[in-house]
Amino acid sequence: MNFVTLNNGLKMPQLGFGVWQVESDQAAEAVAVALKGGYTSIDTAMIYKNEKGVGKAIAESSIPREELFITTKVWNSDQGYDRTIRAFEESLERLGLDYVDLYLIHWPTPDFDQYVDTYKALEKLYHDGRVKAIGVCNFEIEHLERILKECEVVPVLNQIECHPYLAQNEIKEFCAKHNIFVEAWSPLEQGGDVLQDEVIKEIAQAHGKSPAQVVLRWHLQNNTIAIPKSVTPSRIEENFHVFDFELTSNEMNQINELNRNRRRGSHPNTMHAR
Repeated sequence: MNFVTLNNGLKMPQLGFGVWQVESDQAAEAVAVALKGGYTSIDTAMIYKNEKGVGKAIAESSIPREELFITTKVWNSDQGYDRTIRAFEESLERLGLDYVDLYLIHWPTPDFDQYVDTYKALEKLYHDGRVKAIGVCNFEIEHLERILKECEVVPVLNQIECHPYLAQNEIKEFCAKHNIFVEAWSPLEQGGDVLQDEVIKEIAQAHGKSPAQVVLRWHLQNNTIAIPKSVTPSRIEENFHVFDFELTSNEMNQINELNRNRRRGSHPNTMHAR
């Protein structure tokens, strides 16, 4: 496993395991497989409705809590200072944990204009030692600039949709300048066209690896944190085996050139869901 050091000194695995769109019981099974396979970083959220399943897998694991890195998120309907504190307590209870390693704002939802107050609640949780680090998801540069201006704690990371067809170069550059890591959700474009791309397939063949492994390796070599999701044990295992090969600079450039600025998910400025 590769580890990155976040801007507050906390170490985080560069490859994690995501459980978006996974039922709670299935999440318990998938996380158990992931933990047995070597993953120690698990990414969930209140809105996924599987925090209990994730907590069950953690409780039944023999891995010491301090060796795990658990992330969850506050949903749009819980934004605002007081509601965020309550939402955190509820997430903690569902997970069966005393603390989480990383707590994130799930979306900025700028129309509600509550993300600054929400982030101040995250700062309170951080200062109280309830969370080891705080950050954001799906924040555009304008949202990040406001957090940097109006809040005290620099987010450790910004979790955004990112894959070879949505390289997010401008946000990556801004985050790097401010010592904020980028973490990729849908790093494999949800198993979409990117895995059938001829460039990716040719590079995979050259290394004796799968297209998914090549894409994950591209993320890692771009200094991006990746959280692939799967419920298939063989794929969970396959996605983990990306530390025994390296892409050449030419191969990295070939993949970089695939960018189409094409999203699979919502744009942060049009995501209004409560």
